[in-house]
Amino acid sequence: MDGSRAVPTAATVCVIGAGLSGLATAHALSVRGIDFVCLEKSPDVGGIWRRAGAGERGPAYGSLHLNTAKQLTGYSDFPMPDELPLYPRHSDVAAYLRSFAEWAGLLPRIELRTEVVSVRQDADGVWTVISRDALGEESERRFEQVIVASGHNTEAALPNPLPPGADSFAGRILHSMDFRDGSDFAGQRVVVVGMGASGVDIASDLSRHAAQTVLSVRRGLHVVPKQLFGMSVDLIADAPWWNEMSFPEQRSFVEQALLVARGKLSDYGLPEPDHAIFSSAVTISDEILSRIRHGAVIPKPAIDSLDGRRVAFTDGTSVEADAIVYCTGFRMAFPFLPAGCPAGPRRGAVELYKRVVAADRPGLYFVGLIRPVGSITRLVEAQARWVARIVDGDVTLPSADVMREEISTYLTGIEERYGRSEGSSIQVDVGPYLRELRELQDA
Repeated sequence: MDGSRAVPTAATVCVIGAGLSGLATAHALSVRGIDFVCLEKSPDVGGIWRRAGAGERGPAYGSLHLNTAKQLTGYSDFPMPDELPLYPRHSDVAAYLRSFAEWAGLLPRIELRTEVVSVRQDADGVWTVISRDALGEESERRFEQVIVASGHNTEAALPNPLPPGADSFAGRILHSMDFRDGSDFAGQRVVVVGMGASGVDIASDLSRHAAQTVLSVRRGLHVVPKQLFGMSVDLIADAPWWNEMSFPEQRSFVEQALLVARGKLSDYGLPEPDHAIFSSAVTISDEILSRIRHGAVIPKPAIDSLDGRRVAFTDGTSVEADAIVYCTGFRMAFPFLPAGCPAGPRRGAVELYKRVVAADRPGLYFVGLIRPVGSITRLVEAQARWVARIVDGDVTLPSADVMREEISTYLTGIEERYGRSEGSSIQVDVGPYLRELRELQDA
């Protein structure tokens, strides 16, 4: 690229991202003595758990806490401190991730405030990475391997198009990525759109500060409490008795447990899910149903139109609102990758061998591009260790044809259960996928 400067580097691997996945990857490489550099565009490590500073966008809103137990969310070699609660808040997780980076000796290998601009594979198979530092200066480096560990909560997804009348709405329209704290909306009337993790968190937070909090839900989702029978749900998913069940038995068990724990969602004024549990993402929350029952959050269907400050819903009702917060998720975005990469600048199913390896791009790997029901950490660590073995030459990958066949078989199974889409293609079941990765480690 014109204007970039070549920077000599002894590193053979470039890791992109210094969040939970990037740090796990860096640690796995470091343990094996593999030269690497980790590029992170933010001012510090921590990924989505580091609260964004002035002028930054980021998903770490003030009320964000872990939805998974700290025992399973901490790294295996560096557990979360005993003094932390079972579900620490984002600032505690961010501090823990930084302390892990310090403990593992990773910080000297991490270049902060360094954004990856482009990644390309040259004719000799080596990868050229162009990055931009905090001063806007671009540099060009070559690596034998590139590991993308920058996560998938990157590009804010808003409805396209927005409801009729959005241009004339007299209040604020924002995405959850721009939301910081419910106290910022004290005394205001707010409509929250979406019933995913951020939607229920933000609605619950707002309900303690706003004059009125409305939760607009287009499609019913399964709401799962953080604990069932006094156990964290991800600890249940880790129990041997759970993993001895067949999938239909697991589904039936959870359906019955949820019916006992919280009854029907329609009893709260929410739409019933149009799909069986574990055939789409679930929403984990201990709060939202209680806030609805206390009248602090008012459930409504999808927004039909906007007019001035009036928000009309598809059931014919309407409210006055000063702000609308769209908690409508994120699109996976890796704009630095070239066209044709399995998670590059396009939409559609993510095609990766064992959810990690780009079959047709030797030397390109992804760590953390998965969506489990439960803690991701053990899976990410297993992915990172496997990739480190590949890089170190201990593992020989099968042919591209064999890898493509595995990808096709996997996506066919995913389509039968979740439907075929960008988001569903990264769904994994914790137990089976962890066993698969451990078998790869032992191979």
